[in-house]
Amino acid sequence: MQLIKENNHKEKEPMASRNKKIKAVIAPKKDLPLDQILQGDCIKLMNALPENSVDVIFADPPYNMQLKGELHRPDNSHVDAVTDKWDQFSSFKAYDDFTREWLNAARRILKPTGTIWVIGSYHNIYRVGSIMQDLGFWTLNDIIWRKTNPMPNFRGTRFTNAHETLLWCNKGENAGKYTFNYDAMKAFNDDIQMRSDWTIPICSGKERLKIDGHKGHSTQKPEALLYRVLLSSTNKGDVVLDPFFGSGTTGAVAKKLGRHFIGLEKETKYIRLASSRIDAIQTLTDEALDIIPAKRAQKRIAFGILLERGLIKAGTELHAPNSKNIAIVRADGSLLCNNQKGSIHQVGAKVQGAASCNGWTYWHTKKSGELIPIDEIRQQIRDDS
Repeated sequence: MQLIKENNHKEKEPMASRNKKIKAVIAPKKDLPLDQILQGDCIKLMNALPENSVDVIFADPPYNMQLKGELHRPDNSHVDAVTDKWDQFSSFKAYDDFTREWLNAARRILKPTGTIWVIGSYHNIYRVGSIMQDLGFWTLNDIIWRKTNPMPNFRGTRFTNAHETLLWCNKGENAGKYTFNYDAMKAFNDDIQMRSDWTIPICSGKERLKIDGHKGHSTQKPEALLYRVLLSSTNKGDVVLDPFFGSGTTGAVAKKLGRHFIGLEKETKYIRLASSRIDAIQTLTDEALDIIPAKRAQKRIAFGILLERGLIKAGTELHAPNSKNIAIVRADGSLLCNNQKGSIHQVGAKVQGAASCNGWTYWHTKKSGELIPIDEIRQQIRDDS
């Protein structure tokens, strides 16, 4: 894996107004250091990258945990906690200034259609979230990562801290349409809509990287967490940047899922750890990488197109799933059912006494004696186009 040292950075450009539709020239991928780890200060490195060039940013910044002294278990054994220098700041103001600066740099390189994920604990996530809103980011979700095997509160003075929070945001209320693979995540979750609380164990066992028998990185995140993040918010070939690359979990999962990554990291020991880890990852085959496309991203097909192509004919009977309601297709693509007239959606809603209806899934046609939703016929047109 190629390692690139920090280079000279460009001056920050003014932030786009959050009240205007964000329009920008998208930087081509050829101008990016794809699938590489850049060594240096993440703020300088991001400021040196082209504006509007990255699809998704996943950031696991220092938490500023303010730990006082060492932690010990009841048997007096030492707890390997986060005591690294990179997590220590002189004051909340110093931490806020750092947070504001790296988020500004991240916002500049994020595409108008891009999104950013920031993970944190109660120590920092509220400060980070406030700053993100001040900078114009728009919160799409806060995800609760519930740990199945959290570290206990050994002193018995507080509740066990069993979760962390991920903020998922885009560049602003009026930013471009972002990627959310809703249908893929629903399939991933046994055809149940994916919720915003994710139960995933912390990184342990063989997945936990070691250096000389000790944790390779004190805050290594589980690959299962990044798998959900990238599966839900990126597409094959997208560029994912991680400004606090650490042990390289983002890069490992991005490579596995056929995404490009850019890692930014200061410390050589972490770069070596991440590089050897990522080099061992095999990208899934194109066939395995295919996911269920989001319906809102698919080509719009009007019901009348089915009539034009002869896939459904005027005079055809359409049935509700329980066959209680039967509608007649008219020449203009409207339906007639129980004296109700209108589109497939309007009539479906009226006969059910509902406020709305997805006519594509409500109405069925008979084929070889079986009822099939007209949505399957629509999909045939999409597949052929």
